[in-house]
Amino acid sequence: MASGGAAMRLALIFNRHRPDATGIYFERACRALGVSCDHWWLRDAERIPGGYDLYLRIDHGDDYLVRLPSRLRPAVFYAIDTHLKHTWKKVRATAAWYDLVCCAQRAAVRRLPRAAWVPLGCDLELHGPTGEPIGWDLAFVGTEGGVPRKFYLQALRERYPNSFLGTADHAAIGSVYSRARIGFNYAVADDVNMRVFEVLASGALLMTNALSHGDLEALGLQDRQHLVLYRTPQELLDALDRYLRDTTDRVKIARAGSHVAQERHTYRHRLQQLLAVVQQAGLTRPVSAAAAVTGRAREGA
Repeated sequence: MASGGAAMRLALIFNRHRPDATGIYFERACRALGVSCDHWWLRDAERIPGGYDLYLRIDHGDDYLVRLPSRLRPAVFYAIDTHLKHTWKKVRATAAWYDLVCCAQRAAVRRLPRAAWVPLGCDLELHGPTGEPIGWDLAFVGTEGGVPRKFYLQALRERYPNSFLGTADHAAIGSVYSRARIGFNYAVADDVNMRVFEVLASGALLMTNALSHGDLEALGLQDRQHLVLYRTPQELLDALDRYLRDTTDRVKIARAGSHVAQERHTYRHRLQQLLAVVQQAGLTRPVSAAAAVTGRAREGA
């Protein structure tokens, strides 16, 4: 553990097989805030040295049952897919291995002994407004995700042909949504997913299904003020027709939502939130992110 005036140093532990791995967003946030960090692949965990102020393992969608060496402390796990049954079982079984589990979904926090809510977020360099001309009525970037989302998407393709509904490179997400009037979302498991923040950040109007809990509201996102919620297919279609016609209200809500996303829900905010939670738990010494020294990223061989 560093002491005195030394900068905080983080070991970020995740596999970066995908260019849009959540760990990469946290790594970029470290760089932006001047927090020293080194990246380590999970396969190299035995080689990670002592001396870091925090060993942060970031969910990359696999390898939940692979343990970190017990000497790596304090150890925190950022768990993302706790809303999925097969993932939740593994997270719950391994939670005791960590000093703290930070969960992207609030429901999981209530079911774990040492846990905190740290939602997903957006990266403004990738998801912020691009200033490109609007060309699509509707946009959705992602997979169909099974029933019922695939049925929603099928109906939207037929009803709104001037739309982008499909997959795209992670670096193009901001461009896709910036060129759309409305960004569509359907959370498949009552979760606050990445798409919520990505659409909001872009400046498009977010239209997403209402959740059974108050997590969107807890994040400062109010229906018809920052986004538009729907509860049935007909509500969705009615809302789409209304806000495609009503440019004034659509732009007003979209701008308000984008402001909240940019001011409260970037990965820089999430990193600051996570470090604050860790410090409140007594796992690290207090340190100012502004006073930290940027480190280098360690790429596993």
